[in-house]
Amino acid sequence: QAQLVESGGGLVQAGGSLRLSCAASGLTFSDRFMGWFRQAPGKEREFVASISRNSGSTTYADSVKGRFTVSRDNIKNTVSLQMDSLKPEDTAIYYCAARRPGYSQYDFWGQGTQVTVSS
Repeated sequence: QAQLVESGGGLVQAGGSLRLSCAASGLTFSDRFMGWFRQAPGKEREFVASISRNSGSTTYADSVKGRFTVSRDNIKNTVSLQMDSLKPEDTAIYYCAARRPGYSQYDFWGQGTQVTVSS
């Protein structure tokens, strides 16, 4: 059974940094595109970043470009999100997700980790 487990969330002051990690099991991790999404209270879930299978391609939402960096380790089956220069508007539950190449939908999701940025 496929499972994605996020960790690394917490409370940080504006301007600070956090590093989120997502550990994958039960799926062929190296065959999957991986993404990070977030959902703030009262808002819809939104895309944050994604990374291709061999790390050759990354994509970021405009709101995090230049501040967040996504990376993966296909040996350890982990994907990470380094978040720098955090802003209060980055406060949300962050989710990692996996999708098959050629498919637009992410079919496996983690349970999420809370990130709170205080002003």
